Amino acid sequence: MQISALKSDELKAACDSSFEFCISHIQPESKEYNELFRPHISQCYRILWFMDGDGEFEVDSVRYTFSAGTLFFLTPGQVISFVEGKTPGGIGMRFCEQFLSDESSMESIFLKYDLFDTNYRQPYIIIGDGERDTLLTLLKAMQDELNRKDAFAHKDYLQHLLHLFLITIQRRGNNENEKRLCINCQADRIFVRFRQQLEHNFRKKHSVQDYASLLNISSKTLTRGVAEAANTTPLKIINSRLALEARRLLQYSDMKVKEIAYHLGFDDPSNFVKFFKRQTGKMPTSYRQ
Repeated sequence: MQISALKSDELKAACDSSFEFCISHIQPESKEYNELFRPHISQCYRILWFMDGDGEFEVDSVRYTFSAGTLFFLTPGQVISFVEGKTPGGIGMRFCEQFLSDESSMESIFLKYDLFDTNYRQPYIIIGDGERDTLLTLLKAMQDELNRKDAFAHKDYLQHLLHLFLITIQRRGNNENEKRLCINCQADRIFVRFRQQLEHNFRKKHSVQDYASLLNISSKTLTRGVAEAANTTPLKIINSRLALEARRLLQYSDMKVKEIAYHLGFDDPSNFVKFFKRQTGKMPTSYRQ
C-alpha cells in the first residue's frame, strides 16, 4: 500500500468535519505544514509520521534530528516547531484528550501514559518496514471511517482503530537500547499510574505522600516502584514536571512570575522562585530574558 492512497482533498474534508479526531498531510502549503514552522503550544495529542526524508524538530526547546520512518508522539501543552531547513512530508494525526480518555483498563493507561510519555524520554520512535504496512492499513481504515461520520458507532469505531494503531506501536517497542515498561510488572504498573495521577494533579499536589494517597499505597511502595521502573525517585519526577511547566509558561506566556507561582500551586511566589532556581540554576526572570 502506498501513502498516496490517502488523498489530500479527502483528508482535508475529514479534518474539517471532525473536531475530536483529524488526519492531515504534512506537505508544502498545507495548514499543518505551515503551522509547524512557528513555535506554538499544542492543544491536543498529536502523532507526526515523517515518511520521506530526514529533518529536525523541536519539542519543548529540545532539538531532535530524525530520519524517514520516524513517529513523534506529542501531548497537550508541549511547545513544538520545525527547525528551518529540511522539512520532510508525512502524515499528522491529532485528537483531543477526550478521544483518548478511556482509562478504564491498564492497557489504556499504558497507551496514554507510556507511549505518549514524552517528558522523561525521547518523544519519537522509528518504524521499520515490518510495522509500516500494518500501520498504513490502519491509517487508511481511519481515513475511510472519517468520511462516514453518519455511520453507526462512528466515534467508537474510530477509537478502536486508533487503539489498534497505538497497540501495534506499543508491541513493537522503542529504540533497541531503551528499556520498555511491561504491563505485567507491578513496579511498571505503579510507575504508569503515578504518571497518570501526576499529569492530572501536578499543579496542586507536590509531595510523594500526595500521590501515594491517590494510588492507595504507601510512600515507601511508590518510591520502590518508581526506583525499579525508572531508576529515579517520585519527588524528582514531580519536580521535573513542575519545572517543565514553569519553563513553558515563562518562555511562551505573558503571565507574571507570581501568577505562574500561584498557577502551579505555590502559596508564596518566593518559594516558587527558590524552587525554580534549584531546578534550573536560574532565576525565573533571567530564564525568561
